[in-house]
Amino acid sequence: MYDLQALAFQADLTRVITFLAGRETSQRTHPLIGVPDPHHSTSHHQDDPQKIAKLVKINTYHVDLLRYFLERLRATPDGDGTLLDHSPLPLVLAGGGAGRVRGGRHLAYRKDTPLTNLLIALLDKSGVRAPEQLGDCTGPLNLEDLPGV
Repeated sequence: MYDLQALAFQADLTRVITFLAGRETSQRTHPLIGVPDPHHSTSHHQDDPQKIAKLVKINTYHVDLLRYFLERLRATPDGDGTLLDHSPLPLVLAGGGAGRVRGGRHLAYRKDTPLTNLLIALLDKSGVRAPEQLGDCTGPLNLEDLPGV
């Protein structure tokens, strides 16, 4: 699925993707990585070292898939940069927003900061006039002056 998403970006078939790697109550197993147990029940490990080790394998696998996807975007030329450079993604903001967003940082905001604050800031960075009000937005996030964590 990550390859298809990268290809859709590369072919300019879409500029937006939503991908759910696994539902919160997923009973999916991962026999290819040596975990035949369901993901959700493994997450209720009750401090069992064997279940914790399995959960670590599953979580590592999912993060590795995301890494693969981001590296594929970074390796794909797109205009004056790469697909990753031109791909702002909310929550995990991967890419540089065509040079408008400085990356390589982990920014920590006040707990309960509305996601819409980020969305408004990204609209502004993209040159799109933001609506007067978007959901529970309390104002655009400052993406410039915050120190990385």
